[in-house]
Amino acid sequence: MSFDAAKAKRYARHLVLKEIGLNGQKKLSVAKVLVIGAGGLGSPAVMYLASAGVGEIGIADYDKVDLSNLQRQIIHTTDRVGMKKTASAQISAKAVNPDVNIIPIDERLDPDNIIRIISEYDFILDCTDRFETKFMINDACVIAGKPYSHAGVVRFGGQAMTYIPGRGPCLRCLLGSVPHDSETCSNAGVVGAAAGVLGSIQALEAVKYITGAGKLLCGRVLSFDGLHMNVRVHKVSGSDPHCTVCGKEPSITDLSVNRNDYYIYGCSTGGDEE
Repeated sequence: MSFDAAKAKRYARHLVLKEIGLNGQKKLSVAKVLVIGAGGLGSPAVMYLASAGVGEIGIADYDKVDLSNLQRQIIHTTDRVGMKKTASAQISAKAVNPDVNIIPIDERLDPDNIIRIISEYDFILDCTDRFETKFMINDACVIAGKPYSHAGVVRFGGQAMTYIPGRGPCLRCLLGSVPHDSETCSNAGVVGAAAGVLGSIQALEAVKYITGAGKLLCGRVLSFDGLHMNVRVHKVSGSDPHCTVCGKEPSITDLSVNRNDYYIYGCSTGGDEE
């Protein structure tokens, strides 16, 4: 990455950070990050990744912009209702930073294609809503050896964690399977600003992973309660040796075997992303 005067000015606040600096900015410029879901979490994540100068950002979403999305999905605008979310997100991301390469992925993510899609990227952001989809992403990342950031948000709060292969627990280590009482934004509601907080944390985790700055949420779960404004970080034990996907003797080695346990991302309108 060559730094002309315009780039030096654009990234000036990164360049003065000892944790990022010129070397870190160069790492960002060649990094590839995949954001699954251009909704409430994905919106701020994509915008901050683009602003940070991440070289290539893949955006996977099969939905179209709906009027009900605009209360929280700030990457979209009223005049884009009915447009593909990937196309809308690309317009906004390129508007803030024309130097980044945005890759729209207009596919339904399923057990047959998800590993192929994530294999092209250095870091994955799970910005989806349903736990069935989240477990599919988790299992695919574990099998493919890909680091990723998980986040979930509902009502006024949510949680975030980061999985790094070989360094900490995955989502199944913590939850095992889909919680029987799990809720989604569509049936429980969500405050847009709460989604913005968690999506921004995911973008920050990606930037830290790429540049090597700071401490990731690996082996830790951040819980955010926006209603009472409490933030807690819980340290969790290491990977579960009996985990069905990352344990010593995993039973999940082929996503097609667990096909019925997953929710294919993009099968319905308006309910797949936060």
